[in-house]
Amino acid sequence: MFDKILIANRGEIACRVIKTARRMGLKTVAVYSEADRDALHVEMADEAVPIGPAAAAQSYLAIEKIVAACQATGAQAVHPGYGFLSEREAFATALAEAGIVFIGPHPGAIAAMGDKIASKKAAAAAGVSTVPGYLGVIDGPDQAVAIADEIGYPVMIKASAGGGGKGMRIAHAAAEVAEGFARAKSEAASSFGDDRVFIEKFITDPRHIEIQVLGDKHGHVIFLGERECSIQRRNQKVIEEAPSPLLDAATRRRMGEQAVALAKAVGYDSAGTVEFVAGQDKAFYFLEMNTRLQVEHPVTEMITGIDLVEEMIRVAAGEPLRLRQADVRLSGWAVESRIYAEDPVRNFLPSTGRLVTYRPPPEGTADGVSVRTDTGVDEGGEISIHYDPMIAKLVTHAPTRAQAIAAQAQALDAFAIAGIRHNIPFLSALMQHPRWKSGKLSTGFLAEEFPHGFTVPAPEGAVALRMAAVAAAIDHLMNERKRQISGQLRPAAALRFERERVVLLGAARYDVVIEDRDGGVAVVLDGQSWPVVSAWRPGEPVWTGTVGGEAIAVQVRPLLNGVALAHAGAAAEVRVYTRREAELAALMPARQEADTGKRLLCPMPGLVKAISVSPGQEVKAGEPLCIVEAMKMENVLRAERDGTIAKIHAKEGDSLAVDAVILEFA
Repeated sequence: MFDKILIANRGEIACRVIKTARRMGLKTVAVYSEADRDALHVEMADEAVPIGPAAAAQSYLAIEKIVAACQATGAQAVHPGYGFLSEREAFATALAEAGIVFIGPHPGAIAAMGDKIASKKAAAAAGVSTVPGYLGVIDGPDQAVAIADEIGYPVMIKASAGGGGKGMRIAHAAAEVAEGFARAKSEAASSFGDDRVFIEKFITDPRHIEIQVLGDKHGHVIFLGERECSIQRRNQKVIEEAPSPLLDAATRRRMGEQAVALAKAVGYDSAGTVEFVAGQDKAFYFLEMNTRLQVEHPVTEMITGIDLVEEMIRVAAGEPLRLRQADVRLSGWAVESRIYAEDPVRNFLPSTGRLVTYRPPPEGTADGVSVRTDTGVDEGGEISIHYDPMIAKLVTHAPTRAQAIAAQAQALDAFAIAGIRHNIPFLSALMQHPRWKSGKLSTGFLAEEFPHGFTVPAPEGAVALRMAAVAAAIDHLMNERKRQISGQLRPAAALRFERERVVLLGAARYDVVIEDRDGGVAVVLDGQSWPVVSAWRPGEPVWTGTVGGEAIAVQVRPLLNGVALAHAGAAAEVRVYTRREAELAALMPARQEADTGKRLLCPMPGLVKAISVSPGQEVKAGEPLCIVEAMKMENVLRAERDGTIAKIHAKEGDSLAVDAVILEFA
């Protein structure tokens, strides 16, 4: 076994690998760019080596710098994590030439499976069912259109060296192929240094199901069940679960056997994932193989009890697998949510800045339910424009799918982040969605269920009542604290107007009465008494306790003369008044938002890649105006209506802040 390993990555996966290495008694070396000088993975590792500027191409993608860091620190092996150099044959080869062990598959397997075109050819040769498509390198947009016409629409245009949704576009008609081809090539070149793309048939209403495989250097390969990854946005996974609600035992076995056959065909000797696209009828086709650890590996670890990072390290050290296929048992259900730095109400545009508040829910196991958070940040850390926007992964495990989803919803409610925009409100709303709960999934789920984007819903029904009760309890606690101020000329007990309150929950009004109870209060509203018990103190970002005997968590953010509450996917600004104050508040004029309809504002911090228009030019609704790159994704900003360009404020190469004016319309 090694004494010291280097992690050639950053963020949550670097921290994840360090935790396992530490438990195994191995020393760790972190590498970091200038942007990550104060990052959590640097703090956690035993040693840390700077490797260059913020740009990934000059730091985390610089093979010679990683090799030099290994030599300088005496690291005997390198874990690549995912992304960056994890699927680069040249990286594994360079390490081998330097006498350093690559904690991953051998270079031949990376070459065969890491290239999406080559992997499809290998899969076909191994007898694995594949999706119809053109696997050759495409020279230009004209050829791309011709190929797409021949295959039949819709088609997927995809980077050969791609992953993580980058360099991927779906075209539903010939008119969309040329632009999709250009964007896929550009993103592929920027993210992977390889602009080759291929085209294949896009399966309508598909599900994305993947098989985790694990092989050693002695010819043994097993599979560890499947993961359902159908909840995707822009081809980027958002929620994953294991097992899949679609599969039965027979289909699971067939998929697993095909995955193992493919892995054995290339002598696969590490952890890897064989991805399939599956129809609702359980027919499945090979999609690609990821020759690395997957982002969503924790759900497999939770249902199998197997630490995949540890197994990768042991296999890389030459140990045979400690498990046989018959030893693999799937227990319970696991759900994972990816916490991203993005604004769901602004079309999920990236958000950057400092984490003023970062409080994940408590980890551990209680009453058969487990909560786990994999993260690479801490409070006070900064979300950079230079890298992937994922903040953390929140994983819950329980005996059944319904219990795992309920635990995930509770954990999301208890996850407090402030200082940047994030997608927790969206994830919380998803956990309440009837179709998600029923397991009737497809990769088109989000587009179908949220066709006009996402708006945080107002609380309704029991959710609204619980939030109103919490708001009343918070107000009562604040009043009790005020009564403890010395020197007051007033009774020690609460006055009638302090017990008879009005809760304005968004647009809804609730007349409530507060009653003292042992260990808490009871809030009487809608003719029902709701006992409320909590140890919450003012200033804490999450209220936890019981309402009507039900344990809940509620996000709390102070407002002028009130609080903003979020719970179970709903949110509202809440004010608690006396009866007379409520009457007067109803007379206050509403604030009017400023009209920005004649300006195109930058929707996220980013780099201007191209300006497609000029002053005086007439544009039609839907025409591209400019391209802004943020976190390695190119975003095409289009005209919302017909108009004429009056003035352009930005130019190609400019770095813009959110809401910076790009251009003005006449």
